[in-house]
This record gives sequence, C-alpha cells and structure tokens, in this order.
Amino acid sequence: MTAQETAQGPQHKRDLTRRKVVAAGAGAVVAVGVGGALAAGAFAGEETAAGKGKTAGTSGEACYRLTSETTEGPYYIDADKLRRDITEDQEGIPLTLRLKVIDSDTCKPLANAAVDIWHCNALGVYSGYESMGSGGGGGGGGTPPSGAPSGTPTGTPTGAPPGGGGGGGGHEEPTDDERYLRGTWRTDKKGEVVFRTVFPGWYQGRCVHIHTKVHVNGIWTDAGYEGGTTCHTGQLFFDEASVLATAEVAPYSTNTTTRTTLDDDTIYPGNGTQGGLLKLTYKKGAIAKGATATLTMGVDPEATQDGTGDAVQPGASASASAG
Repeated sequence: MTAQETAQGPQHKRDLTRRKVVAAGAGAVVAVGVGGALAAGAFAGEETAAGKGKTAGTSGEACYRLTSETTEGPYYIDADKLRRDITEDQEGIPLTLRLKVIDSDTCKPLANAAVDIWHCNALGVYSGYESMGSGGGGGGGGTPPSGAPSGTPTGTPTGAPPGGGGGGGGHEEPTDDERYLRGTWRTDKKGEVVFRTVFPGWYQGRCVHIHTKVHVNGIWTDAGYEGGTTCHTGQLFFDEASVLATAEVAPYSTNTTTRTTLDDDTIYPGNGTQGGLLKLTYKKGAIAKGATATLTMGVDPEATQDGTGDAVQPGASASASAG
C-alpha cells in the first residue's frame, strides 16, 4: 500500500457515482446444477453447515495483514444488481461464497460495506462479453482464422499489449446485456456477506478465480448503493485439488481450453489466504453436490484503490480505465 486517503479527502475517480442499481430480492432463480436439484439442496443447507465451525478468518489468521491488491481486469461492469444469488440460469457446481471483511489495522469488522463479485461461467465466458468467447476474448473462444498467414511483420510493435485473461489490460466495453455471475451485497454487522453462485470455470491464460471489490463510505438507498470509495480490488483463488475435482464434472468436463494452474498464474501473488486463496469445503468425491468457500479479507477502509493493484495518492487522479 503506497498511500492512504481519509474519508474526508479527495474521492477516487473510480468512485461509485454510477452505482445506481435496482435492488433484486434474494430469491433469484438458483441454477440447475448437475443432477437437476443439486444447487437448491446445497444452498438450502448453507447456514446450518456454516454454523458448525468458526467464522472464517477468526482463528489462525493475522488480521493486521492486508489482503493483496490485484488488477481489476478488463471485464468489470459497475452496474450490477444488488443480490446475493448471482447464479441466474448458469449450470455448474453450486458454490456458497462466505466472505468476512475486516479493518486490517483495528481488526474490527466492516459493516455496511458493499462487496462486488464477478466471474466467468463453467466454460470460461463472462456475462456482458459473450461475443468475445471464452475469457471475454482472453483466448479459447471464437473461430480461429483459416489459411496460412501472409506477409512478414516489419518494424517495432507499438501500443499496449492486448488485454485478456481477466487479469490486466484495459477495460473492455460490454458487448451484451447479460449480467449473470455478477452481483453486489452489503456486509452485516459482523462484516460478513454470503453469495450463492456456481464454481467458476477456466479460460486460456488464467487459473480459476473470482474478482472482487470492496466499497466503503457510500449510501444505501432504495435504488441501490451510491457514492463512496473503492478500498480493495482483488481476486479470489481456488486450490488445484478442488479445481481438478470439478474438471471431472459436467459441464466443466466439456471445457477443452488449456487450463493455467494456480502456480503458473501470473496474477495470483502466491501468498495463500493473504493473496486471496479460498478455503474450500466439500464432501470428498462428491464436489458435484456443492462446495463452500470462505475467506477473511483485511482491507484499509481509508485507502482508495484504482484497480491496478496500487493505492491512489491523495489528491491524484486514478489512472485505471473505467468500467
């Protein structure tokens, strides 16, 4: 973290001034996973299952450690519905995502923070960018060119490298109105928030991951969440054993795109839970029935993040692309 910004200081260019969203009830349609009713069954028991253990991050974690900042990626859409169930009609293994957000300095929970999550579907496609194929154009999708290449490139390439892989690169404007596997919800008085979704798939160049943002100092209204600053931009990651288990289950098993492992990923910082590595729980040999992922995120509520992995200097404008 290179700088801090108080709530009274200049607001970040990525403030949620456009975050005027229509609240959706928590009773959104649950995806039909493998076996038809698996999603509903797994989600129905989430509170009971979670109540058997300790709250994620309250034991064995140093709460003063900041959760690593990572790039926003090119496929963020600041227009998501307020909802905990983001599944819509997407098929896949039911996933309950339980996050706890705390102040990394005081260790106190951050209540009423707005948490965004978004990720690709089982086949590596992002909503809003379906025409770009797997990974929103990050490889693995679309129709390959035919014929042999002609001509020999000359000169030195100019400009920035193309975005893709859901990691770096500039923001891409949405190509469609789909918004599945995207959503925003508020943390409770314990700093906790629970989302219902499906296990993400993969696409060329990236390991399996979920994007997330944490916003503070905004106002919750009947229309949604407005104003405030983005104090954390990160990605959540899955261990290899869990991903390999999902690869045996349809529709993941039909994904022929080469998968990047966690160790080979260029975005994962390699520092475990501090870097966003989720704790996965599921019945051994039966991940198709659903899994629960938990993580405690330590954030600096006085910081303003620009989506590039660095804090914005007070008084400076953010350089991250909009979206």
